[in-house]
Amino acid sequence: MLSISGLAETATLVGEPARTTMLATLMDGRALTAGELARAAGVTASTASGHLSRMLEAGLLALERQGRHHYYRLASPAIAAMLEAMMVVAPPPIRTGPRDQAMRRARTCYDHLAGNIAVAMTDAMIARRQIELSGDGAALTSAGRALFGTIGIELPEQSGQGTILCRLCLDWSERRHHIGGVAGALLYREFLARHWIRQADGSRAISFTPPGRAALERLFAVEV
Repeated sequence: MLSISGLAETATLVGEPARTTMLATLMDGRALTAGELARAAGVTASTASGHLSRMLEAGLLALERQGRHHYYRLASPAIAAMLEAMMVVAPPPIRTGPRDQAMRRARTCYDHLAGNIAVAMTDAMIARRQIELSGDGAALTSAGRALFGTIGIELPEQSGQGTILCRLCLDWSERRHHIGGVAGALLYREFLARHWIRQADGSRAISFTPPGRAALERLFAVEV
């Protein structure tokens, strides 16, 4: 059952500007130190430590330890999806999406692709009936699974506990859906492995290489 107090607590945590900045900084899937997140949010180390402790306790963040170093990352793709959806309904200037054209064209949304190109890919799959829409979500059809097989992606027969094979994520800049879930994450990893995309240093922006542009046109009829 929905806990109103829990929902209010989450909204309060996300609503504080420094914490919002930290969460948004982690939306590219990286794990960052407390010092890096403090600099991103423009707060002192002690203030950042307090914010991070509260977000860890609330389940918004996960902590990884490597030797003396502690790294923070978003606790799950669901947190990134929540942030992306909040950006959609936020008042200007966020409402219109990123001003950076490269970010609008293609970027990461935690562990999958977002932006104009990702939305166009999803539209193409829906038009070809490779994705089947329903009242409560989306599913890959046999044609969709065949497309993933053509790319070289082996999909699980069913999602594991707490995971979703194919989820439509509302895109911040396009106000339409792109593919998330396990399928979206596997697609992003395969594109990286094949060197079809490159990620800009310190940014969520993605660029498509010449082989990647050719693959987009061949597989999704999407031109970059």
